[in-house]
Formats: sequence, structure tokens, C-alpha cells
Amino acid sequence: MSSAPAPHPALPIGVFDSGVGGLSVLAELRRALPGEDFLYLADLAHMPYGARSDEDIRDLTDRAVSELHRRGVGAVVVACNTASAFSLSHLRERFELPIIGLVPAVKPAVTATESGVVGVLATPGTLRGTLLADVIRQWAEPAGVQVMQAVSTALVPLVEAGKADSPDTRAVLREILTPLAGAGADQLVLGCTHYPFLAGSIRAEFGDTFALVDSGAAVARHTRNVLARAGLLRETSGPGAVTYLTTGDPVALRPLLSTLLAQNSGADAASPSSSPRIEFTTT
Repeated sequence: MSSAPAPHPALPIGVFDSGVGGLSVLAELRRALPGEDFLYLADLAHMPYGARSDEDIRDLTDRAVSELHRRGVGAVVVACNTASAFSLSHLRERFELPIIGLVPAVKPAVTATESGVVGVLATPGTLRGTLLADVIRQWAEPAGVQVMQAVSTALVPLVEAGKADSPDTRAVLREILTPLAGAGADQLVLGCTHYPFLAGSIRAEFGDTFALVDSGAAVARHTRNVLARAGLLRETSGPGAVTYLTTGDPVALRPLLSTLLAQNSGADAASPSSSPRIEFTTT
């Protein structure tokens, strides 16, 4: 690999997504690791990944993680379900630093269901990958839980356009989730990091029909454990900082980024500043 520094506690944690969806994971990471610095990369020039070929997804993910590694990070969280589904094994062989990916939150949904029917809302890429099939086989099938899948190519672009709570978004959700509600699904796994931003629209359309389950908090806990075992946790009491990188237009990204960061900050002790630092990058 390049001459990037070896992982050590002073380095930031890299977080990668095809767009802004990974901000939902970043929020959980900052709650679990408030003293860490983060370098967030949004590959907006090539978003969305869900409908791309398997080879394309692996190549774009490799290029993004290479950029984070070049800039110097102690670990990388692949905060994209589609990228995780196709790229984790390759990335772990290629880079000598911890690589943490996302696994669809089927296990907690299976544990919590009372109806015996669980829904998974995902992108076409995540459905094609092996991770979702593996967790269904490991957790749902032995428990006798039916897993129903809902897929859309429209939802990620709608979130990226700042329309997570819009009539167009609600219409898509009605179309693809009504069959799951009709079949009695009481848990809905949000199988894309963009989808936690749809929680308001889902509840507006379906009320309490579904308990919404995503993997952000679990990934944050796992990341903390991985860093602790590797001796990579920072020894500091002060809040960490975040630098945002994008392959798209930083000026166009800024208002959406500010809105989503504010939406996710809540009671987070490491809440974002009103003017996030954004840099353009190529991958």
C-alpha cells in the first residue's frame, strides 16, 4: 500500500458511503465515540450504488477506502449496506487496518417479532449481495420467521435531494410497504443507511405498524470494541471533530448536510457545528 501512517490512536476514523446516508451511522459513531475525530467521505459523483454492477460497486468502494487510507485513518467504517455486501472481504485483504462493515439488522428484528413476519427495505444491490441472504439463513430460518423484502431504486435519490419527507417519497413507501403491512410484518429492517431518514414518512403512512430496526447503534458498539481491542481508542475527554469529503459539489452538499446533521444530532454531546467543513476530493 501507500506510505500512509500505520494505525494509531491519534488518527481519525474514516467513514464511507455513496452519499449522505452514512450520516445516520456517523451520528451513532459519535455518540459511542465522542472523543474521536472522523473523516467522512460521500461519493456523490457515483451515487447511487444500488443499481450498479457488482464489479462497479467493488471498484468504487476500493477507490474510496484508498483515498481515506491515503489521508491517514486508523480504521474505516463502510457505512453503506450495498458496498458492505460486495466489498468487505476484498477490503480486509487489501488494507492493513480495521475495516468495519454493515450487516442488515435481521437478528434483532427476528428476536423482537411477535407476528413471525419481518420486512426488509433494501436497495437492489443489497438484495443481490450475500450478506442479507446469510443473515436470513442464520437467524430467520431457524426461528421459522418469514422475511419479506421491499426494494426501490427511487428512495436513495429522494433522500439525497432533501425529499425524505415529501409526497413523492410517501407515495413510493405506500406502494412498496403496503404488501408487507398486509402480510402482518411487525418489524421493518432499514437495509440502507439512507433509510433512517425516512422514519418520519414511514410512520406518517403506517403509524405503529412496523418497529423500525437499523444497524447504526450496533455498528457503533462494534467499532468501539474493535478499536479497543486494537489499542486504537483516543485517550481524550474533549469532543472530536469531523471533516467531510465529497466527490460531488461541496457547495450543493452544504445545505443538505447541515439539515441532516441537525436532524441526527439530538442529545448527542458531539453535536455538529452549524457550518460543517467540506472538501472536494477525487477517487
